Amino acid sequence: MRYTGPKVRLSRRTGVPLTRKAVRYFEQRPYPPGEHGRKTSRRTAGDYGLRQMEKQKLRWYYDVSERQMRRYWALALRRPGRSGAELVTLLESRLASLVLRAGLAPSIYAARQYVTHGHIAVDGRKVDIPSYLVRPGQTVAVRERSRGMQPFVAAAEGVYADEITAPYLETDLRQLRFTLLATPERAQVRVPVDEQLVVEHYSR
Repeated sequence: MRYTGPKVRLSRRTGVPLTRKAVRYFEQRPYPPGEHGRKTSRRTAGDYGLRQMEKQKLRWYYDVSERQMRRYWALALRRPGRSGAELVTLLESRLASLVLRAGLAPSIYAARQYVTHGHIAVDGRKVDIPSYLVRPGQTVAVRERSRGMQPFVAAAEGVYADEITAPYLETDLRQLRFTLLATPERAQVRVPVDEQLVVEHYSR
């Protein structure tokens, strides 16, 4: 199942801010959540715990369930590249992930909601599946009827945009659209995860 509780709590559990909102909260409370959070040391986790936490971090960063992660892992194994890098590439190619990366949403959770509520189109056709894998050359845009909504007005003004534009995207925020230029490469994806530990977790 996907995690649906407080999002900042996940960042405090992993030790890394997973969303923009979490950055400020994490600076105030950089220790794990819970009654004994201040006394808990993340360094005491064993090898299995470290590998599992890295896998959870990747899951939570992209807001996917364990079942979905295992499906992406199986797909990554069938690809010719390094399985860890291929796993990140698959997760980054999801429609919800790219809507976030392009600056059309403030968080992965908002991006998922925009897609499921039918506000996003791919090549002119509505797609309401967050896990839809966008292919190079496809153009993603906010649907015309949704562009007047406050979140998208803010997006058009660049409120959610990252300081560094992803090199695999051609983005036109004013028009609320972007095109995937090429398959994302692991070195281009700014995800605070050691995917090799994720590989070791699933390969055990």
